[in-house]
Amino acid sequence: MINKAEDIGFCWGVQRAIEMVEREVIQRGSIDSLGSIVHNQRVMDHLQKLGIRVIEEPSQIKGDAVIIGTHGTTPEVIAEVEKHHSKVIDTTCPFVRRAQLAARKLAQLGFFIVIFGDKEHPEVRGILGWADGHGMATLKANEIKSLGNIPKRLGILSQTTQVVESFVNFSKETLDYTLVCDSEIRIIDTICHDIRRRQESAAKIASSSDVVIVIGGSNSANTRHLTELCLKFTTTYQVEGAYDINPDWLKDKERIGIISGTSTDAETIDEVLNKVQTLVEK
Repeated sequence: MINKAEDIGFCWGVQRAIEMVEREVIQRGSIDSLGSIVHNQRVMDHLQKLGIRVIEEPSQIKGDAVIIGTHGTTPEVIAEVEKHHSKVIDTTCPFVRRAQLAARKLAQLGFFIVIFGDKEHPEVRGILGWADGHGMATLKANEIKSLGNIPKRLGILSQTTQVVESFVNFSKETLDYTLVCDSEIRIIDTICHDIRRRQESAAKIASSSDVVIVIGGSNSANTRHLTELCLKFTTTYQVEGAYDINPDWLKDKERIGIISGTSTDAETIDEVLNKVQTLVEK
């Protein structure tokens, strides 16, 4: 039996971004994107064929417009782009934007921002930028002690794709380190609603499956977190496409779960489903 998740394929934020980008590139013929629009190489290959050119620095922009990807960026980068170019096509996911604005508001109120997330991820770097230098990102609560004098006003946020349970545990541990006399700590749940539903669905599917296949880009944070979540329940493999599937994974497996990250296209999912079905029927 193959059990495919109900929430699979593009989330609405990615779908919104793809539609925005396709409209622009059709009108312009080509356009620069400051970094990847989404973390899925197959989707990016499709967009590049349409005329998207991925660049790394604002100085590399050739046209009069530029795309900001779904992971967002810092206010400084946006200001630099707007200074020299007439239009910014900002596809930042609304849930990422919510985290950015939360970081800015807390920083303006005098809070030091702690983001539960990968400090090297572009989304997290962008959110930190909105904290105007008054923040840090970490996946380990005890790293907060590296600050020396821990600020008495702390705002705790999360990278939007983190596992809910992990964020809750991180927040509890942070309180243990930081809740002292006269301290004020604000915790804002900035995990994406769609991600939360997918995590719940993934856990349900994994708990009733002999093996789970998670489809998504190798550099996709939300796909990786879904894989880690499923591994708590059953054997789990992450693939970018049908070509990654090892037939041995499915031998003697009666219940196979199929889920995907939020930037995985429908065609890739169909190819995986067809290959799994073929292997099961052999």
